[in-house]
Amino acid sequence: MEMKTVFTQENGCLVGTANEILPLVSVGDSEDESESVWAAVCVGENEGLVKTEPMQTFPVHSPIDNQVLGHCGIAEKTAVLDAISQAHESFLKWRIVPAPKRGELIRRFAEKVRQDKNELAKLITLEAGKTWQESLGEVQEVIDVCEFAVGLSRQLHGLTIASERPNHRMMEQWHPLGVVGIITAFNFPMAVWAWNAALALVCGNAVVWKPSEKTPLCALACHRLLVSALRDMGLLSSYPALSVIVNGHKDVGQNIADHAFIPLVSATGSVPMGRSVAERVAHRLGRSLLELGGNNALIVTPSADLTMALKAVVFSAVGTSGQRCTSLRRLFVHESVADAFLEKLVATYKTIAIGDPRDESNLCGPVINGQTRDVMNQAINEVSIRGGQLLVGGKQLAGRQFEEGVCGGGDRGGVYLEPAIVEVSSDEPLLQLETFAPLLFVVRYQSLHQAIAWQNDVPQGLSSAIFTTDVREAEVFMSASGSDCGIVNVNIGTSGAEIGGAFGGEKDTGGGRESGSDAWKQYMRRTTNTINYGDDIPLAQGIRFDV
Repeated sequence: MEMKTVFTQENGCLVGTANEILPLVSVGDSEDESESVWAAVCVGENEGLVKTEPMQTFPVHSPIDNQVLGHCGIAEKTAVLDAISQAHESFLKWRIVPAPKRGELIRRFAEKVRQDKNELAKLITLEAGKTWQESLGEVQEVIDVCEFAVGLSRQLHGLTIASERPNHRMMEQWHPLGVVGIITAFNFPMAVWAWNAALALVCGNAVVWKPSEKTPLCALACHRLLVSALRDMGLLSSYPALSVIVNGHKDVGQNIADHAFIPLVSATGSVPMGRSVAERVAHRLGRSLLELGGNNALIVTPSADLTMALKAVVFSAVGTSGQRCTSLRRLFVHESVADAFLEKLVATYKTIAIGDPRDESNLCGPVINGQTRDVMNQAINEVSIRGGQLLVGGKQLAGRQFEEGVCGGGDRGGVYLEPAIVEVSSDEPLLQLETFAPLLFVVRYQSLHQAIAWQNDVPQGLSSAIFTTDVREAEVFMSASGSDCGIVNVNIGTSGAEIGGAFGGEKDTGGGRESGSDAWKQYMRRTTNTINYGDDIPLAQGIRFDV
């Protein structure tokens, strides 16, 4: 399906987002999508009604033009607690279903996602403001992690361990954990849930999802497809609350973090949010899986292929309008190549097409809201006072020239920013912070050890990269004395991770690992078994206890 057939047009122009047809999330027969009200709580196929007196809802805006797509209910505490209890009841039955059969559910869900790939991508673009290609890529990531989980469903293996006692055997098993709470951010409104949900469900758990208030429709669409897969398999009546959504604000997330029926809470978002979740979960001695801020860095060495480095830097810094947890924030360039590289980088930035993400010619869409603009402006002003040099960008665009595809043209309220590059000194205080916007700081360096030290000298530790053709530099960067991040790349950028590897970071990033490798173990509990097949009771460590 071509992109131009996905989004609604009138007289050859894209309509305002309030007039877009919203796939997969329809409610009732209302012709005006902006009047739609989506449920506060979804327990399987039961999408609870929203109270109308008083109306407890929040508006769902599109960052494309700030128009209201509809309203979403806010879950009351009693409804959240009841939904969690229902999820727990479904878990108690789901945990004894053979893992390969649990994998079949995920396989069927993935097929539905594949069939509705364009419709799901449309929702991501409308709610999160991602460009069409990035939205398609996120949906593909959902499919990919499901395929990984299906294979995993036949490989949830333990170990056989040698015993010091005769006629004994030791073994290790992994069992389902319980209800997994999932709290997600707006920037990956489907993929991060899928990382958690696909693995959690294959591992025998139920899931309770609190999506970002900015992207509840993406959540509803995924939930409905999963419920449809359960229905097709004839499993919905037996496991009616295997998938749950609870919408709302901070207090809804706190309800999840506090609940004893939720042994694991996976939370993606800011460092303050993650710290709050971790403290509440730790108070009841539960588990947290945290994916928090990333203040990511890339090093360009003298031997680097500068053409490759240029492409990687631009995508890492500008993709998703600088709003990925893995977005490039800090660029360290060796002084011998800095002038030539920065000249090309600035020239490339000036060519980046910014505008309505529904137009595939645009590579950079809006930021999520005006708060992002304010944070970016403040950062540029602060570093400028301290001698930082703005090399390119930093302005908010307005007017018909960047929204010609929207019928009527003009500034409809979306926040479109020119990606900015600012050269600073290595002791610039804002290098310590994650500025969640399309803002890239550049620092010149003299030695690789100096660049690695500067890269590591921040509270966060998610993603890092080096561009070099010197194998020794690459190995140093990946060694124990190199990058201290959870993701350490060579000759690729900081963003765009594949699902096969475990995703996560260190320090203030939270220490969690999701998606591939052995991240599945986070969603299970381990038991160690000792089996005596002899006719005596010898004790370990040679202890004698004769009775």
